[in-house]
Amino acid sequence: MAASISGTHACYPSVALNNATGNRRRGAEKNSFAPPLPASRPSSTTLRIGEQWPELQGARDWDGLLSPLDGALRSELVRYGEFVRAAYASFDFQGRGAPTSYGSCRFPTRSLLRRSGIPETGYAVTGLLHAASSSVPSWLPSSCTCSSSYIGYVAVCVDEGEMERLGRRDVVIAYRGTATCSEWLDNFHSTLTCLPTTTTAPRSGEEEEEPMVESGFWRLFTTPGEAHGSLQQQVRGEVQRIVREYSGKGMPPLSITVTGHSLGAALAVLTAYEIATATRDADDAAPMVTAVSFGCPRVGNAAFRRRLEASGGKVLRVVNSNDLVTKVPGLWVDEYGAVKRWMASKIGWAYSDVGRELLLSGHDLPRNVVASHHLDLYLKLVAACTY
Repeated sequence: MAASISGTHACYPSVALNNATGNRRRGAEKNSFAPPLPASRPSSTTLRIGEQWPELQGARDWDGLLSPLDGALRSELVRYGEFVRAAYASFDFQGRGAPTSYGSCRFPTRSLLRRSGIPETGYAVTGLLHAASSSVPSWLPSSCTCSSSYIGYVAVCVDEGEMERLGRRDVVIAYRGTATCSEWLDNFHSTLTCLPTTTTAPRSGEEEEEPMVESGFWRLFTTPGEAHGSLQQQVRGEVQRIVREYSGKGMPPLSITVTGHSLGAALAVLTAYEIATATRDADDAAPMVTAVSFGCPRVGNAAFRRRLEASGGKVLRVVNSNDLVTKVPGLWVDEYGAVKRWMASKIGWAYSDVGRELLLSGHDLPRNVVASHHLDLYLKLVAACTY
C-alpha cells in the first residue's frame, strides 16, 4: 500500500551551517538556484557498499536507514548530488562562445564530469539529454526564447574498482533545475493532466481515479525538439541501448539511478516511472530503478504514486523543511477529507507526495526562499546529518 512507504523522517544537522549557499559563480546568475562550485571537493568515497546496494537503492523502502541516517546512504546521497551539480556546471547560462550556444552543454561528453569538477567518479558520460518547451510566447525577446536546451546527461559506471565498491554497475541520469524562460513558464502549468492510456503499467482493480501528473512537467518530458526527439524518447532509447550492452550472463548487476534538483527532480520522478514501467514486463531481470530527488515539487496525484509503486520504481525525496518549492504546486490531499479531495480533483490540483521522504531540518537557518531551495545547501545538510 502507498501509505506503507510514504513516511517522513526528520534529520537534524549535527553542526552549524555557516554561509550555507556561498557565493554564486559568474555565469550562473541567470538562474537563482544554480549551485556554486565549491573551492575544493572532497575525495571520492571509498566506503564499500557491496551486497548492501539494493537496500541503499530502496529495495526495502529505506526502512531503518533514515532515522538515524545510515552513513553509507548519506555518502551515496552526496555523491548523487554531485552528479546533479555537474549538470548545472556544464550548462551554458550566458552563451560565452556565441549567442546561439546559450542553453547548450559547455563541455564534450568525454570530459564533462572532469571539467564540471568531479574527475574521479569511475563513470563515463554516454549521452546528453535535451528538453523542449511548448510554452514559448512569440512576444519574448530572442535571448529568452530558448525552446530546447541541454538539461542533463546519462553516465555509466565503467571503472572495475568502482563497480566492485558499489556491488553492481550503476547508470546515472542527472538533471539540472530550471534555467530558461520557457522552463519557468512550463513550471506554472500546475494543473494535472492524465497520463496516456497506452501505458503498460499495471492498474489496480480498485483504482478509480486516473493517474495524473503536473501538465508543465509532462510537456517538458514529452515535447519533441527540432533537432531531437522528446526527453522521454531520448531516455527510452539510451536506456534500452545500455541495458542491451551491459545485461546478460556473466555481467554484474545493473541499477539505474535518476537524480535531479527542483525541476530536474520532477523530471527524475517521471523518468523513473518511464523506465520502470517500460522494463517491468520486458525482462524478469530488469534493472532496479531509483529516483533520488533534491527539492522536488509535487509531481502527480495519488493514482500516479500508486502506479509508480506498482511498477517497482523507488523514489527517495530529500526535502529541506524550509523549502517552499517542495510544498507546491496544487493542494496536497493525502490527509484531506473526501469532500476536499473531490473539490481539489475537480480543479485539477489534487496532488500527492510520491515516494519516501527524508526531511532535513532547516529550522535553525535563515528562512530565505532562494537559499532554502539551493542544491548546495541540500548537500551540506545531508553531509552534516547524523541523527
